[in-house]
Amino acid sequence: MASYKHKCMLCNKNYVLADWRTKFPICYDCEKHELTGNVKDPKMRELFDIPEEYYKTSSFLRSIKKNYLRFGDLTEKQIEAFKKVVDDLGKKAKQAL
Repeated sequence: MASYKHKCMLCNKNYVLADWRTKFPICYDCEKHELTGNVKDPKMRELFDIPEEYYKTSSFLRSIKKNYLRFGDLTEKQIEAFKKVVDDLGKKAKQAL
């Protein structure tokens, strides 16, 4: 899928990788305050305990965490997709080394 750099719609300073599906690209710095929250469930705390670099590169991971903090629960499909993306990013990081 083709992606391109687009300026953040909130701060207009940082560039964000976007594609044709990204309607409102937001950089990690603008979205960081929404990702801070208290995760009480130990299983979810373990799920969201990934390197910060993964959240910086993937807006999908940020949206899943924001949805959990907003609604307090995730579906099984959301959890599976989150784990799959984290595994893919981990494999890419290992290949880069």
